[in-house]
Amino acid sequence: MALSLLPIVLLLSGLRLAYSAPLEVDIIGNLDDNSTHSILLKPNPHASASCFPALGFQMPSTSPQDITNWWCDPRTEYAFLGFSYEVTECQSRSKLNGEFADIRTTFNSRYVRLYGFCDRKGFYDDVVDAAWNNGLGVHALLWFGFDGDNKWIGRRDTLLSTLHNNPKAKFITRGVQFGSEPLFDSVLTPNQLTQQVVAAKSNLSSLHIPVTVSEMAYGYQEHGGAQNVLDAIDFIDIHMLPFFAQDASTGAASWPIVKRDLQWFIDHGNGKKMYFDENGWPSVTSEGVQPNSPDAVADIPNEQAYYNVLDQHCSDLKAVVGGGVGWFAHIYSDDQEPGYGIYNSAGKMKFPFKPKTSC
Repeated sequence: MALSLLPIVLLLSGLRLAYSAPLEVDIIGNLDDNSTHSILLKPNPHASASCFPALGFQMPSTSPQDITNWWCDPRTEYAFLGFSYEVTECQSRSKLNGEFADIRTTFNSRYVRLYGFCDRKGFYDDVVDAAWNNGLGVHALLWFGFDGDNKWIGRRDTLLSTLHNNPKAKFITRGVQFGSEPLFDSVLTPNQLTQQVVAAKSNLSSLHIPVTVSEMAYGYQEHGGAQNVLDAIDFIDIHMLPFFAQDASTGAASWPIVKRDLQWFIDHGNGKKMYFDENGWPSVTSEGVQPNSPDAVADIPNEQAYYNVLDQHCSDLKAVVGGGVGWFAHIYSDDQEPGYGIYNSAGKMKFPFKPKTSC
């Protein structure tokens, strides 16, 4: 690949780790390095405690009769939303409940974004129950894996079946992601992936659950932009891992890399809502986590500095077309993805983490 010709390349090696209606906006330029907004939005409504999963929302004792007025307006979903959460451990129901409670109460999270897979029967039912118990929405993931097998087909069918048959699932599941990085990993061609997205949207239309693809900018770019995929998805889930950029240095200096990839999605996303769903900076390197820049530094201060950058640019992210960019911290614990956790493997917080949920 002619990687050097691209403005940013996120080589992930072993770390593979309804929104479509655009708002009325005036585009006045590109994302700036400072606090000047590139896109001016009409005022958005603030998230109300009367909608799910707003902070302060009180969960009902039973599921509502229908989905009408249940979800918060996605235009209020910017700044920190929650954690990417690895499920390959196939956590017990009690562990899901305990960690989801921590995610909600300690960090003021509104969502968890699932990462990895668990093929245990009934696992997503346990996720739904834990999320319901703790007032969290879920970005579900249909995991392809890296082995080139067809297990994802069974996972797709199981997830779709659960979404239809669990009465609480549609009230918890904010969206279904195809991932992780199916374009970058060449699991499916853009045309094949588009067909899967369209089919899933049709299947879930009665539940009003949107569908997206969890992918980095380069995954689209290496396929000529894969505009058919971008056109098909309901919202855009962006992998933002600037440590792997060829010009990476420190977490504190990461904003130009972030805005470069973000600008690409602004230019090609047709005004759709955007999230940084797989988003972070490692505190250590490993066999599968190696930089592509000799200046990239992996340590705890730089992991913390990266999240500080996102907080510092909260107003810039809020101003982005589609209702602002909401972001997840990848990942909850080093036990789930070494070096990326907010908690270390001993269960201790690696640095103070109280990101903004609004600005």
